[in-house]
Amino acid sequence: MRKIFNSPLQECRKLLTNCVCVVKKIISSKDDGQVLLNQTLVTEFLLLGVTDIQELNPILFVTVLAIYFVNVAGNGAILMIIISDPRLHSPMYFFLGNLACLDICFSTVTVPKILENFFSTSKAISFLGCITQLYFFHLLGSTEALLLTVMAFDHFVAICRPLHYPSIMNRQVCIQVAISIWAIPFLHALVHSILTSQLNFCGSHHIHHFFCDVKPLLELACGNTELDRWLLNTFTGTFAIGLFFLTFLSYFYIVTYLFLKTRSCSMLHKALSTCASHFMVVIIFYAPVLFIYINPDSGSSLEKDRIIAVMYTVVTPALNPLIYTLRNKEVRGALNRKIKILL
Repeated sequence: MRKIFNSPLQECRKLLTNCVCVVKKIISSKDDGQVLLNQTLVTEFLLLGVTDIQELNPILFVTVLAIYFVNVAGNGAILMIIISDPRLHSPMYFFLGNLACLDICFSTVTVPKILENFFSTSKAISFLGCITQLYFFHLLGSTEALLLTVMAFDHFVAICRPLHYPSIMNRQVCIQVAISIWAIPFLHALVHSILTSQLNFCGSHHIHHFFCDVKPLLELACGNTELDRWLLNTFTGTFAIGLFFLTFLSYFYIVTYLFLKTRSCSMLHKALSTCASHFMVVIIFYAPVLFIYINPDSGSSLEKDRIIAVMYTVVTPALNPLIYTLRNKEVRGALNRKIKILL
């Protein structure tokens, strides 16, 4: 009798023991999955914005909005004038029109989100939205760097090879160059986007920036990110320095040619004034970019990066139309003629 009663009890004990083991495994697997989920499947980030001082948000909102309006209105006016005025249908103004279009798009990638977050309580951006913003930011930034280099080469050919200029910079070549300028940065931006999207994120999802960029996201990544940082500084740094060197080389040849070949002071002044506007734009564009992407990574540099990033995402695109309008007589003349027609 004892054996008959003991066997069912033993079976129950074994069954309970097995159930406990299964439950423990399920809980353990859920915990592991939750850890993995926290590290890889991020749904959104929180952008902390331009400043941590909330009282400054209304002032900054009005300032950024005004600068963005100047950017869109100024670059839009330049683009409209170049398209409508036949006297500006030359390679130099063709590339200037591309620059105006680029500046509008470049600011539009970041500024609307900045303005929204000034008064937003959540300041959230989805993971896909973050990677998309990062992609277009690097795509348009690389495109502008290439375009500025091509514009410097255009000035070089116009000044140093004036007789060959119509054949070298003909309409077909300009269109092909413009298509290449917009297409080549696709790979550069794609590399950054893919590498960043494959990172494991854990802990805080607060981005100490006002838009999604590689460096702030690397600060949130788990594990060793030395390879990603090295690729960022090497890939972007080499790209930026290489294009800056080619731009500088074009101007070096221009200045050398003018001093050695040109004896007329008026012609020398005219040539240098033509290049001055573009050279100012190059310096304003490259100075903050080289500082951020060549400067050694450190957590303490993020605050400086935010301040400098405001320059090339908000201020610089708005300065370009002002620089070209104020210093270029042909653009000023075309703008005055257009205003007279409208009035």
